[in-house]
Amino acid sequence: MASLRTMEIITRFQEEWKYHTTLLCIYGFFSTVKPLEPFLIPYLTGPNMNFTTEQVLQQVNNQIFPVWTYSYLVVLLPVFLLTDYLRYKPVIMLQCVSLWATSGLLLWSHGVASMQVMQFFYGMVTACDVAYFSYIYSVVEPQYYQKVTAYCRSVQLLGYTVGSVLGQLLVSFNLMSYHEILVLNLVLISIALATSFLLPMPQKSMFFHRQQGKDEQITQCGASTNSNGVQTMDIMNSDQVVSSKSSTGKDSTKEEQVHKGNFDRNNRLEVCDNVTVNDNTGHTSVLLQLWRDFLKCYSRQLLCWSLWWALATCGYNQTVNYVQVLWEHVQPSQNFTIYNGGVEAASNLFGAAAAYTVSFINVNWSTWGELALGSFSGLGAGVLFLMTFAGNIWVCYASYVTFKFLYMLLITIAMFQIAADLSVERYALIFGANTFCALVLQTIITVVVVDSKGLGLNIISQFIVYGTYFSIIALLFLVRGIYTAVSRSHTVHPLCEEEAQPNRDTCHITSSAIK
Repeated sequence: MASLRTMEIITRFQEEWKYHTTLLCIYGFFSTVKPLEPFLIPYLTGPNMNFTTEQVLQQVNNQIFPVWTYSYLVVLLPVFLLTDYLRYKPVIMLQCVSLWATSGLLLWSHGVASMQVMQFFYGMVTACDVAYFSYIYSVVEPQYYQKVTAYCRSVQLLGYTVGSVLGQLLVSFNLMSYHEILVLNLVLISIALATSFLLPMPQKSMFFHRQQGKDEQITQCGASTNSNGVQTMDIMNSDQVVSSKSSTGKDSTKEEQVHKGNFDRNNRLEVCDNVTVNDNTGHTSVLLQLWRDFLKCYSRQLLCWSLWWALATCGYNQTVNYVQVLWEHVQPSQNFTIYNGGVEAASNLFGAAAAYTVSFINVNWSTWGELALGSFSGLGAGVLFLMTFAGNIWVCYASYVTFKFLYMLLITIAMFQIAADLSVERYALIFGANTFCALVLQTIITVVVVDSKGLGLNIISQFIVYGTYFSIIALLFLVRGIYTAVSRSHTVHPLCEEEAQPNRDTCHITSSAIK
């Protein structure tokens, strides 16, 4: 009897959102604890790999690292579509297998060709990141989205921080060699891989496997639930439609208020029918619907934030990917006790602080957003130039932490502004589109500036290019921001400022109703 009760409790727990979230958080933690990652360049110049400093500054910089950018770009779009088509879990497992292959190649292979293959698998790992958050949205109810997103992001940040601190402690106190740290990394990845097998297989996905009825489609078209259990439809303003429960427990929708220009009930049904595409219409229809949504969801304000996202993420990825090479140039690891792990941990913590700070900032971003993007991008360019010309490793470390803090602050604001205009499905689509645009730009910069088949610039010249790149971004958004602020101050009366702000629901309505 006791065992039967225990089984019932276990079964009930497995059906709850907490079970899926717990497993995904365990996977997220162990897959991001990478104690060797901050010490990749020192490992390559160590006795196991035996690259010289000159080889690191030439072959690793101009021949090995560019492969990550190319592979990431090539596999991103197929992985994005397969993630939804295969319902997330297989792609999560593929990510873990690729991560294991990356560490395995570092451990058991040598030479430039093997390291290029290693970078290809790491590009696969990065591309599969989309499955991590998409999975949880397919197995929990919408009212838990904010909570589970916070859990999953926090545990990832914790994993990166623990990995960096652990690696720094192991290196600083000579507790393990780089080779032994890599073995430990494989053990941690194996735990993550075992956890990925335990993840339940979702029964539906955002685009290719939608089996809801019409009422559920209406709800998922933009429904959100507040703390009192009252649901509101994002397709209209929250004060226009209120969904409540009758005494019999069945949902009933009551239209309390209709403003000028709003859709009636039949139009709202048509809108929601257009938002979702049933599997019976075929995969081609799904792809066409995605393309139409992509074209119609970019409002002027959304386009501004997305443009900065793509441009800044391109420069950020290039900086983070090659910063260890710069540190090796400034202070060779063979002649200095390095603190790369501690710096990465500090940058993660400051980045988390930046993201947390955003929740307390009360600014009219429609007026001051572009000016903020330009100003902080200019600061980012300044610290990049400082890191390039200082010639001191401690200045490089401090500049890197500052640069990462500024990026995390702005990208969090950009994500919030974009997410506020979009449903979960459309946010995933825009997220993939912005990332793809960033990768295209990054590939162009890599081919021209970094790759040995292009200009093949040395690491100092590369970072001069990156600093100039962020300076151009800063100038672009500063000019636009000043124009926006001045024009609004002359044309918008303070009492009418709220009416001048773009409607948060515009993207929901225009993306489906203008058909």
